[in-house]
Amino acid sequence: MGVLPGGRRSWPLLFFILLSEGHFRWVEAQHCVWYGECGESEKVPGKKYNCNYTGPSLPLDPKGYDLLTELCPGYDYGERRLCCDVNQLNTLKGSLQLPLQFLSRCPACFFNLMNLFCELTCSPHQSRFMNATKFNATKINSTNVLEVEYYIGKNFSNAMYNACMDVQAPSSNVKALALLCGKDAKDCNATNWIQYMFNINNGQTPFSIIPIFSDVPVSGHTPMNNKTYACTEGLEDGSGPCSCQDCAKACGPKPVPPPLPPPWTILGIDAMTLIMWISYAAFLFIFIGAVLGAWCYRKRTIMSEYGPILDSNNPLSINSNNPDQVNASCCETLGERFENALRVLFSSWGSFCVRRPTLVILGSLILVAASSGGLFFMRITTDPVELWSSPSSQARQEKDYFDSHFGPFFRTAQLIITTPLTDTFIYSPYFGGSDVPFGAILDKDILHQVLDLQLSIEGLIATYEGQSVTLKDICLAPLAPFNNNCTILSVLNYFQNSHAVLDHVVGDDFYVYADYHSHFLYCVSAPASLNDTTMLHDPCLGTYGGPIFPWLALGGYDETNYNNATALVITFPLNNYLNDSVRLGKALAWEQEFIKFMKNFNNPNLTVAFSAERSIEDEIDRESNSDVGTIVISYAIMFIYISLALGHINSCRRVMVDSKISLGIAGILIVLSSVSSSLGLFSYFGVPLTLIVIEVIPFLVLAVGVDNIFIIVQTYQRDERMPQEELHQQIGRILGDVAPSMFLSSFSETVAFFLGALSNMPAVRTFSLFAGLAVFIDFLLQISCFVSLLGLDAQRQEGNRLDIFCCAKLPDGQEEKKDSFLFQFFRKIFAPFLLKEWVRPIIVAVFVGILSFSISVVNKVEIGLDQKLSMPDDSYVLEYFKNLSMYLHTGAPVYFVVEDGHNYSSPEGQNAVCGGVGCNNDSLVQQVYGASLISDYTTVAFTPSSWLDDYFDWVKPQSSCCRYLNASGDFCNASVVNPSCVHCRPMTPSGKQRPEGDDFMRFLPMFLSDNPNVKCGKGGHAAYATAVDLRPKGAGVGATYFMTYHTILKESPDYIEALKMARILADNITQTMGHKGCSLNDIYSYFCSSIFYVFYEQYLTIARDTAVNLGASLAAIFLVSAVLLGFELWSAALVSLTIAMILVNMLGVMWLWSISLNAISLVNLVMCCGISVEFCSHIVRAFSVSVKPSRAERAEEALAHMGSSVFSGITLTKFGGILILALSKSQIFQVFYFRMFLAIVLLGAAHGLVFLPVLLSYIGPSVNKAKVFAANKRNAGTERERLLNY
Repeated sequence: MGVLPGGRRSWPLLFFILLSEGHFRWVEAQHCVWYGECGESEKVPGKKYNCNYTGPSLPLDPKGYDLLTELCPGYDYGERRLCCDVNQLNTLKGSLQLPLQFLSRCPACFFNLMNLFCELTCSPHQSRFMNATKFNATKINSTNVLEVEYYIGKNFSNAMYNACMDVQAPSSNVKALALLCGKDAKDCNATNWIQYMFNINNGQTPFSIIPIFSDVPVSGHTPMNNKTYACTEGLEDGSGPCSCQDCAKACGPKPVPPPLPPPWTILGIDAMTLIMWISYAAFLFIFIGAVLGAWCYRKRTIMSEYGPILDSNNPLSINSNNPDQVNASCCETLGERFENALRVLFSSWGSFCVRRPTLVILGSLILVAASSGGLFFMRITTDPVELWSSPSSQARQEKDYFDSHFGPFFRTAQLIITTPLTDTFIYSPYFGGSDVPFGAILDKDILHQVLDLQLSIEGLIATYEGQSVTLKDICLAPLAPFNNNCTILSVLNYFQNSHAVLDHVVGDDFYVYADYHSHFLYCVSAPASLNDTTMLHDPCLGTYGGPIFPWLALGGYDETNYNNATALVITFPLNNYLNDSVRLGKALAWEQEFIKFMKNFNNPNLTVAFSAERSIEDEIDRESNSDVGTIVISYAIMFIYISLALGHINSCRRVMVDSKISLGIAGILIVLSSVSSSLGLFSYFGVPLTLIVIEVIPFLVLAVGVDNIFIIVQTYQRDERMPQEELHQQIGRILGDVAPSMFLSSFSETVAFFLGALSNMPAVRTFSLFAGLAVFIDFLLQISCFVSLLGLDAQRQEGNRLDIFCCAKLPDGQEEKKDSFLFQFFRKIFAPFLLKEWVRPIIVAVFVGILSFSISVVNKVEIGLDQKLSMPDDSYVLEYFKNLSMYLHTGAPVYFVVEDGHNYSSPEGQNAVCGGVGCNNDSLVQQVYGASLISDYTTVAFTPSSWLDDYFDWVKPQSSCCRYLNASGDFCNASVVNPSCVHCRPMTPSGKQRPEGDDFMRFLPMFLSDNPNVKCGKGGHAAYATAVDLRPKGAGVGATYFMTYHTILKESPDYIEALKMARILADNITQTMGHKGCSLNDIYSYFCSSIFYVFYEQYLTIARDTAVNLGASLAAIFLVSAVLLGFELWSAALVSLTIAMILVNMLGVMWLWSISLNAISLVNLVMCCGISVEFCSHIVRAFSVSVKPSRAERAEEALAHMGSSVFSGITLTKFGGILILALSKSQIFQVFYFRMFLAIVLLGAAHGLVFLPVLLSYIGPSVNKAKVFAANKRNAGTERERLLNY
């Protein structure tokens, strides 16, 4: 019983004890962990430890009120009793400058981060979630806190990370966390990010802070789990949600590229192929049925052997009403009169030329000399831009605009370095983490050898006009004159191009804590870092003051595993100059020295592919020079053949009399004279020549000219002089017969070529102009000068004088005149066989089948020009091209340009362009960012660097970047310590907003001149000095650009697609901006520009241009042929049809022979159109003037009389010369000249000499009664009548 009273008395005491214990714990929970700053940090010089203090929070000095409001807005902590003093707040501000500059783009992210640090530094409740674990005493009777544990809620840390994970760093095209997490952004998470920020080895934290993550109390501590904001939420101070670029959740669903159009198939078969074969089968069915029906009809009809005589439709029939009249239509009569007028004109002219040879030849020489005199003013264009891009084209105008506002695209010298060594090695980080494999190219010894090579290149000295030129004289140095180091995009620049830094190691006798491996791994994830935060604490920034992006300096890696790289890429950007020939000459001289050095470089451990800006042009020049011999041999073979083939040898005794070597040489000189006259005349007018003109036009004019020469000479050789007819009359009569045909072909070609000059492609336009004029001049010289020479040669032959040695003479002798073997072959064997009834259907079936196949593959001809084809087989650039496509992961830079006129000072103008908070979701930066999310489709690889967003971050009053001297207003760099420097904008609500109006322009020049440094990484000098074109006297912002990169582009289709997609994106931006009301005027737009656009723009429309050019040429040929054939529309239609078949079949050959469609092949197609006229027009005209009664007989006569001349004049002449081109070292010659020229000649000969006669025998125009009547009347009773009948 006694116990109970005692127990009862103990209850109040126990309650008091429990209450007291709870009270003391509550009091203890309110105390600080530190207060104030004490000794200097041993790890981070310049920073201090906090002083150990476990008392209650203390009132903040009023001097720190504004600073507290700036750093920790919304935390007033009651009476501002805190666990930190003003010094600690200043230290906190300095430590948070880089996070402020990179993360304040997203208000929610930065608010959460500041929450984390404000609670850590100043919270009056520190002891709830912090525990100091290590101390040391100082000399001033205080204790330093060396280590604390910080209990952080998992919910808070995850929410903070989620709000910050997408924030961009505009100037470097990377995630901001890549610069603040110590590793690549993709490897960063909430835990390792906070651990890195609190790690004593990061170079910023003066003492160790150990984060412990939990959402439940741990060891009596309640984790800090304050309220957070998602990046899609606005803050209480009015700040809006983060932009789509900085917050993926704010973007909505990721854009999905449209599906690729499926191939056009029918029943799983290519639609074009199936349609054409069905069409071909239907044609064969109808055609064979028609042929068989006609054959059966003829067999069943009994024909009288006198039918042709009794036929009243025959103009000379005995049943004709009036033998002196012909029942011809008006059109036939008009055609005959036109034909007769041409015959009379050319006959008179030919007779005059033979009678006055001296006058004609001398006059021709004078005119040729005067025309060719323009060659003294000849200008040859080798500039690729001038060759392939029209000054009026969109890409050319955009390039000119870009060059005039921002300067021309820089030149480059580039190395792609691999190693034959295959050994890989494993790096094991000392501080934990998985092993990292490194490729052989990243071995330290290899890197030292590469650095030796790089330093040797930096030390190269070239000579230009007696002056020494070094890399520093011409290189791109964006921070000059403050930093004159050249931009060198090389992985060695992570080590500041220093052997010593590459060898920098931190460790002891047992372990290596940090070396080049750890530095490399950090720098590829944070290339703009000024401190690698390993124990090395070396910067990653290059010596030129800018970052080295790993995708530009490394190659052959997978995804972003840069440690697996198999190639190093070293790029030396060089300044380019528009109108400064001296400085450009220095750059060219240094590049030449660079190429010479690299050609002689040898290292068994390194395989180096290299190229300079001038390399391609140099190699093309070398290729052209190396092929001079091949071209000379090709033309020599053609010249020799022409000289020998013109003569018709009747007997061995008269070989030197009947040969026409001198006449052949004269004919060749006339052809060359026409070419030189054409070049000279256009040179007088300042039209520049191109290599295509020089290489192709002689071939073309030789084909056309020699054909005409053979027709004139062989017609003369087969002709019999009529009684009482003199030589000049005979040659005049012959010229009257053949000159209309020559005029038809030459004038058709001239008009067709001149229409080709309407092309937008400079190369095609120039070729067409020169070719059209050369062909016409050649025709004029042939009917004048050559006819006079033929008359002289005929007189020599009749006088039995030897060819060449015309003073020597053979004794007179009677020789029987015989036709040439080729003429007899065509007349007696080839023509009769070809036009047999059973042969003709086979010919039609074969040729229509070939046409059907060609049509089915026309849409499959590849568009573009593989740049490797433009190089000689032994060119060092070929290896560079190969490595370029094999190793590189990033394409050319692309610039989205805003033309002068945009109003950046207004909120509307800013929101239409920028990518940060408050910017439009369809702004320029946001649209390009959206395109980068589907880079496989758009070919835009990264978010664009945005000077406007970085300027907004730079000018914020919380940042230490934008300051000026209070007295003078001059700019204060963040590294300057001067109490007179004040912030550009006040720490007020309005001051925290974006600058507008005059404020915008006031500080922008400062931003563009500020060099980035440790305290301010946002300075715009390095990244944006050329991106903003300021108007004079601070009048405003002119044109600007926003740069990003294309994805890697390997083949021509890739470049074409990249240009197409960039244009679509730029058009979308223009349309969007046009509705925002953000312009100062209505005459500006947005466009994209990249260095390759001017070369590949032609391919966007080349299919249409090809169709238009060839269609216009065919239309011209039809019109000219219709007129010059005596208004015979059907004849002209058949000529055009046959030429169209040749062109379509040429496209089929291009597909079979892997010849792509580009400016060179288009020139060849235009030339093919011209040469095809030669193959077709002579045959058709001979058919139209034939007086034979049936179409088959007329076709046979036309082929017999003109076929041999066409065959010997074009086909045989060209065949030998073309075969020599196959020996060329130049791939472009082998593909575009040998293959295409061979196809042109073979297809032209096949269609002109095989298909066309058969076609004429079936559907050729009926005989022109007026022409037949006139011919018979003209030849009646003469020897000519016998010859014609024969």
